[in-house]
Amino acid sequence: MESLLTDEQVEAYHRDGLLVLRGVLTPEEVELAREGIEAVLRESGMLTQVASGIDDPGRFVEDFRRWQQIPQIERLALHSDVPRYATELLARWTPEGQPVRFYHDHVLVKEGGTKQRTPWHQDQPYYNVDGHGTSAWIPVDPVPVAGCLELVAGSHDGPWKMPRTFLDGKAKWFPEGTLEELPDIDEAPDAYDIRAADLEPGDAIFFDFLTIHGAPGFPFQGRRRVLSLRYLAGDATHAPRDWITSPPFDELVGVIPRGAPMDDPLFPTVSGP
Repeated sequence: MESLLTDEQVEAYHRDGLLVLRGVLTPEEVELAREGIEAVLRESGMLTQVASGIDDPGRFVEDFRRWQQIPQIERLALHSDVPRYATELLARWTPEGQPVRFYHDHVLVKEGGTKQRTPWHQDQPYYNVDGHGTSAWIPVDPVPVAGCLELVAGSHDGPWKMPRTFLDGKAKWFPEGTLEELPDIDEAPDAYDIRAADLEPGDAIFFDFLTIHGAPGFPFQGRRRVLSLRYLAGDATHAPRDWITSPPFDELVGVIPRGAPMDDPLFPTVSGP
């Protein structure tokens, strides 16, 4: 099958830990994504959460792992070009004979006027996997650069930074002092190579699980609805944690051994054997 990405784009992703791509979803697929997000908002799941404070003039809602209930999300996660892009970006970390797998979906909706910022963080410390993976952050509404996901280029080289709860900054997962703290990026933003872009519906930002990222509020009319789809390279293995991961996968305890590939129907293959 013909490659979707140039060698230069793949190398840029490996160098920066992120890649902005235009028109990843077709207009018809964008409409499917909107339908899927609206289905999530109509019927809350077990993992639905409001990530903004009660005094916020807007509202920030998140939900996870809905692909098995929402057919539109399943179709996009498994049968659009998104997994093809992910497969090409993850090829470096996918040994021969190992598949790339779909990990999970994440719906993020910031209503117009939302002040709540998504704090700077890495995704990897919140997950139950070791190895490499990529996230595709796909808006279904126009997103001005001032309301876009922001990413620190080159930060995917690590190390892990202290994960904290978003609303109150608590060290819920690791004891205080056991991991290096994130730098105060907002104190001196010019010291970092921060990337963001004006995005149209169906554009996507792919980024490594360790790339430091955050997002401003959404001080605009309308909404910023995003479908994020996440994929695992062939080197990814199960890493049960001593804390509740985000999202949780409690049903894997005793099913996939520590250090084993993520070989389970919860993580369908999108390439390879």
